[in-house]
Amino acid sequence: MRLWTLHPKYLDAQGLVALWRETLLAREVLRGRTVGYRHHPQLNRFRQCAAPRSAINAYLAFVHAEAETRGYHFDHSKLARVASAPRMLVTAGQLRYEWTRLLGKLQRRSPAVYRQHRAVRRPEAHPVFEIVPGPVEAWERLPQSPAA
Repeated sequence: MRLWTLHPKYLDAQGLVALWRETLLAREVLRGRTVGYRHHPQLNRFRQCAAPRSAINAYLAFVHAEAETRGYHFDHSKLARVASAPRMLVTAGQLRYEWTRLLGKLQRRSPAVYRQHRAVRRPEAHPVFEIVPGPVEAWERLPQSPAA
C-alpha cells in the first residue's frame, strides 16, 4: 500500500488507478472492516488526525478529482462525506523520498511521464498535507542496505 504524500497529478495512469484502489482499501481499514493491513505504517498519519475517516475521505476526493481531470471514470459513489479534514503535517524529507521513489518507478514503467516530470525540483504535496521541515517520516519503511 502506498498512499502518496505527492500530489496525484504526478502519477501515471497505472499509479493513479493503484492509488484509488489502495485508498479505498485504507478507508475500509480505518472503518475497521478488514482483517489485513490494520497495522500498515502508511495509515499512522491518518489515525493521528482528530477525524481519521474525514481525512482519508478528503484524500480520496482529491484522487477522484485528478482522475476526472484526466477523463477517467472512477466511481463517484465510492466517495464519502468529508466533515472536516484538517491538513496533516508531513516532513519535507518524506516528500523528497517519495519523489525519488516515484521518479524511479516512472522511469521504468512510464518513460514519457518520467520525462514530463524529471525536471521538477520542488514537487507539490497532495492537498491534504502540509509540508514541514524534517527527515523521512519514522513510519516509512526504508529499504535495507546490504551488510558491509
